[in-house]
Amino acid sequence: MATGKSCSRWFAAVAALLMVVSLSGCFDKEGDQRKAFIDFLQNTAMRSGERLPTLTADQKKQFGPFVSDYAVIYGYSQQVSQAMDAGLRPVVDSVNAIRVPQDYITQREPLRQANGALGVLSQQLENAKMQADGAHSALKQGDDLKPVFDQVYNKVVTAPANALQPLIPAAQVFTQQLVQVGDFVAQQSTQVSFVANGIQFPTSQQASQYNALIGPLAAQHQAFNQAWTAAVNATR
Repeated sequence: MATGKSCSRWFAAVAALLMVVSLSGCFDKEGDQRKAFIDFLQNTAMRSGERLPTLTADQKKQFGPFVSDYAVIYGYSQQVSQAMDAGLRPVVDSVNAIRVPQDYITQREPLRQANGALGVLSQQLENAKMQADGAHSALKQGDDLKPVFDQVYNKVVTAPANALQPLIPAAQVFTQQLVQVGDFVAQQSTQVSFVANGIQFPTSQQASQYNALIGPLAAQHQAFNQAWTAAVNATR
């Protein structure tokens, strides 16, 4: 009987030891995953430039549950990249294509389409920012991870959002004015003459109307360029 009790006590002690070792292993695994994720944020995400990298299968395995943390900033980064490539760079390309007055006519349709898309784009980015902020505030992160993640979040989400906020309205105002100039020149049809990279109208009234339309373009172009440069720098 004594031997039986001794064996029972020995088995219970071994079982308890195994449980402690098992639990410690779980905690160590999570710590390793967190450490690997922090290292990735500091040495890869913060230095990634314009676009955040997509996680590889091995990285997803290394980071474990922190993959969902990365998805918060990666998702918004994708939205910003798409906005710059599909929504705003076409505006820059069309503007750069205007070198002589005839170009107001040829570029007015691309600019009209871009202007119409900018309103939708603005709402999409606003919704994406709200979603990212909500997901960010809901994250439960340790004292070692949180400051590092917050730094990356500021670089990838907050700074680009702040830079895009004035850019889209500036692009809307500028493209709308360019379209109006193009429409006006097109309406004059054969009445205008394009001479030496300039334009001539048959009446002073037409010339005055044209000058009134192109008058705001210089300031609008400057405002757009400044906002564009700030947005490009913020997404690097």
